[in-house]
Amino acid sequence: QVQLVESGGGLVQAGDSLRVSCAVSGRTSSSYDMGWFRQAPGKEREFVAAISRSGGSTSCAESVKGRFTISRDNAKNTVYLQMNKLKPEDTAVYYCVGRVRVGIFDSDSMWDYWGQGTQVTVSS
Repeated sequence: QVQLVESGGGLVQAGDSLRVSCAVSGRTSSSYDMGWFRQAPGKEREFVAAISRSGGSTSCAESVKGRFTISRDNAKNTVYLQMNKLKPEDTAVYYCVGRVRVGIFDSDSMWDYWGQGTQVTVSS
């Protein structure tokens, strides 16, 4: 059974940077595409970023492009989301996701495994 455990969330000010991590256990992370979704209070869950199992392909939502970067270290079974120039509208619970199947990145129905989430709060 695959488990995804997020860490690194917290409270920061607008303009700050933060890196959240996702540790993969149960199987080697190189078997999975990995990604991040987020959900703000009162809003629908939305795609943030994804990376292919080899790390050769990435995708980011338009709202975070140029500010957020997804990466992975398969030797450490860990996926990262580096968030720069944070804005109050980035405040949300960030979920790590993983999948074995292939397909589009930005639909939550295409992901098999979900972490419990980590809270990121950006104050103005």
